[in-house]
Amino acid sequence: MKGLLFALKSGFGWLSTIPVGISMEGIDALMRHVYVFPLVGLALGAILGAVAYIAGQALPTHLVAIVVIVAIYKLCGINHIDGLADFGDGVIAHGSREKKVQAMKDVSLGTGGGVFIAIILLAVFATVSDLPQKLLPMALLVAEVSAKEAMICFAAFSTSLQKGFGQIMIERTGSRQFLMGLAISAILCAAALGPLGLAALVAAQAAAQYMVLVAKRNFGGATGDGIGATNEVARVVALATALTLGGVLPWML
Repeated sequence: MKGLLFALKSGFGWLSTIPVGISMEGIDALMRHVYVFPLVGLALGAILGAVAYIAGQALPTHLVAIVVIVAIYKLCGINHIDGLADFGDGVIAHGSREKKVQAMKDVSLGTGGGVFIAIILLAVFATVSDLPQKLLPMALLVAEVSAKEAMICFAAFSTSLQKGFGQIMIERTGSRQFLMGLAISAILCAAALGPLGLAALVAAQAAAQYMVLVAKRNFGGATGDGIGATNEVARVVALATALTLGGVLPWML
């Protein structure tokens, strides 16, 4: 139990800007219990949902969306969207896999990364703006849980490409970790939004599997940038699913 709690604490250090501290011992514990990612997502999503609810009492929907976006990157940091930018640079680059990997590792922001970031931010803005106010807080909670489980999914079904923290997670995350995380996520998402929450979770995992294929096709394997990119993509997919099905199929609420 002590090791599990240590892993959970380290998960907040790994996945958010909450100043709980992070160490190599904490990372090691987290990688042994990586299925706690959705629990971290639960806490982060609850905070974001509360921010959205409070902002919604005083602001119009578009301003609420901006507040939510700022809160996401204030609370979760920019490491994952930075990974999305690097991933996008690599995917857009022309040439061999080696050239694509080199473009992904380049520290400067390229056109591909800029376009990927713009699309994700616009997608978050659009979905958060259109989600009904009564649905938005729980949708944000489900989206964070789903995104964190998507990171596990990506790592579990990928092959490590290079050394780094991403390599540690990819090499130490297997089907058992994925299934445990999926079970936890399913319970949390069903408790939050019922069938709609489960639908958002399934859509996010499908997005993670697609990201695995994109990484394999373009780079021959996966890196930490792919894990971060999957978090950003899966969050948007989960929110879009909640918006689409929540508006079209009221029984799912």
